[in-house]
Amino acid sequence: MGYDIHITRKENWFDDEPQINLEEWKALVASDTEMRLDGYAEAKVGSGAILRVEREGLSVWKAYSGHGANGNMAWFSFRGGDIVVKNPDAEILAKMWKIAQKLSARVQGDDCERYGADGSVVS
Repeated sequence: MGYDIHITRKENWFDDEPQINLEEWKALVASDTEMRLDGYAEAKVGSGAILRVEREGLSVWKAYSGHGANGNMAWFSFRGGDIVVKNPDAEILAKMWKIAQKLSARVQGDDCERYGADGSVVS
């Protein structure tokens, strides 16, 4: 489990509309030299086995300062008309805010709190 943060156009991330569509997400990733569209994520788990998740629109932020350190990656997952990151730090939240601006969207946590340009909660 973890805490999800959403890039969303919805009033609350769990609402039905308005959604970000997959094609505009892919176009944004293709236009951002810091991002890469992979369609899958892999990570080593405790036993050394590889856990692989495949999802259309799954992307990674290559410019993240923690990229590759101990297998760490900043994965951005397209789900339900939102872009979702699990347990992001302030650096990732700031990148999410930049992406949200390009998509006319907002950055919102599971508890519906909103995040600003510096990755901190805004009222």
